[in-house]
Amino acid sequence: MFILILTFVPNVFWFSSVLQSWFHSSVGLRSISPPPPPQSEFFSPVEGVMLPKGAFNNRVAFITGGGTGLGRAMTTTLSQLGAQCVIASRKLDVLQQTAEEISSQTGNKVHAVQCDVRDPQAVSRCVDQMESLTGLPDVIINNAAGNFVCPTERLSPNGWKSIVDIVLNGTAFITLELGKRLIQSQKGASFLAITTIYAESGSGFVVPSASAKAGVDALYKSLAAEWGRYGHRFNIIQPGPIKTKGAFSRLDPTGSFEKLMISRMPTGRLGKPGEIANLAAYISSDYASWMSGAVIRFDGGEYVSMAGEFNELHRVTPDQWKMMETMIRSTKGS
Repeated sequence: MFILILTFVPNVFWFSSVLQSWFHSSVGLRSISPPPPPQSEFFSPVEGVMLPKGAFNNRVAFITGGGTGLGRAMTTTLSQLGAQCVIASRKLDVLQQTAEEISSQTGNKVHAVQCDVRDPQAVSRCVDQMESLTGLPDVIINNAAGNFVCPTERLSPNGWKSIVDIVLNGTAFITLELGKRLIQSQKGASFLAITTIYAESGSGFVVPSASAKAGVDALYKSLAAEWGRYGHRFNIIQPGPIKTKGAFSRLDPTGSFEKLMISRMPTGRLGKPGEIANLAAYISSDYASWMSGAVIRFDGGEYVSMAGEFNELHRVTPDQWKMMETMIRSTKGS
């Protein structure tokens, strides 16, 4: 499986030619298995609802991809906080089941509206239906996404188009349709997009997703500047790896990549859906009314861990550091 390629293996340590030779030898870092991450005990997740009860009373929240995964978690939290939620995706049966389960749990109505975000006409019909049910929303969360791992030389035009249509075009169609109606109605709203940390850096093997998510980031930052005058806020969360059944079944079908992700995570664990739900609720609430145009990386330190040239040196043992120090000292003056 091509997803098992371990792209983080250290191969560019530049202390000196001597050290390079040492690192690539049988006693170097390539032979060291990553130890279990004991630091995770310092970063235990708290998934209980953070904001005070009633923080979203008399508010309507619209969440795309709200039937499963992160969308479901965000919907649950907003509903617990008093919001009347509308969830949308292509699979109406999944939406209806989720809506019923969350409504029975929170006591607040959750509406299920079928919508293919790739189709602007379907988006318009979805918004028409939402308006008849709840009126225009106060909170819009663009969470619908699609992704799969694939070597780019094997990527088909249809594969490219399917991801870009869902992620970038779908977000644009939802945002434009709702934004125009809200402007006409002189109603402000909070828009939130869920993208990814590699929207900023790019990433091999998920090129359509990286490209589309980067486009979403640019769209939201642009509209934060342009549409603030209409009472609209636009913010972005870039999550790192948060394990959900749907995403991981396409990105890590063997389970091997999860171990790799945890090994490079400074916090020693993956994120939890409830954690991003709390962050999304805060950003979408009146407590964050001065926040617009923000891009929040929420990844347990993964991005900075991968970015630093020498960060893989955390694998070096104390004995190896002693050996390296001796070697470095011996090169003085040479």
